[in-house]
Amino acid sequence: MKLELSADEVLATTRSVRRRLDLEKEVGEDVLRDCLALALQAPTGSLRQDWHFVVSNDRDQCREVGLIYQQVWTAMVTDEYLDASAGKQGSAGDQGSWLNMMGSARHLAETFPAVPAIFVPCISGRLDGVDAMTQAVKWGSVIQAAWSFMLAARNRGLGTCWTTVHLQREEDVAEVLGIPYSEVQQVALSPVAYTVGTEFKAGRRKPEESFVHFNGW
Repeated sequence: MKLELSADEVLATTRSVRRRLDLEKEVGEDVLRDCLALALQAPTGSLRQDWHFVVSNDRDQCREVGLIYQQVWTAMVTDEYLDASAGKQGSAGDQGSWLNMMGSARHLAETFPAVPAIFVPCISGRLDGVDAMTQAVKWGSVIQAAWSFMLAARNRGLGTCWTTVHLQREEDVAEVLGIPYSEVQQVALSPVAYTVGTEFKAGRRKPEESFVHFNGW
């Protein structure tokens, strides 16, 4: 199913989907491969294409990875953490938006073991101690490709969400998915599922003058 959205609509409405994932509907290999084909057209530093994308719609694998994510999130996001972090968000409105987002994130953690598919972008080689330029080339290439996957998924009625919590137990996830941990570094983990409804709005953002600088800072 393609939604036939315009490029601008896809860019403006590709949200982090947490609450509106359809956990029952299966995600077939064909639609995942369609999204991957578009992801591989993303720019890649020096045309290296030194990336890997691990995709699974095996419910048992997804459940194991989801449980790891759930365990790490639950241990990390305590009530004390929420209270301390909310106080750093500025205005009452900003605090409310942040707490609402964290409530959505909690829902994702609770349901992650039930998602029908997952997407894990990876980098060839590990970046521990590597210089800034090499890191920029590696991260910049794989993140653009992963975002292209997410945009393609949105246009096919699928929801995604960029998460990194699982990296605290990256080696455990590598074992579940057969990723050679010493040779390949995971970058993120995204659930992939059809969405409950396909209408999404542009996200709430601060005014552009807060962070846009023309012709210098």
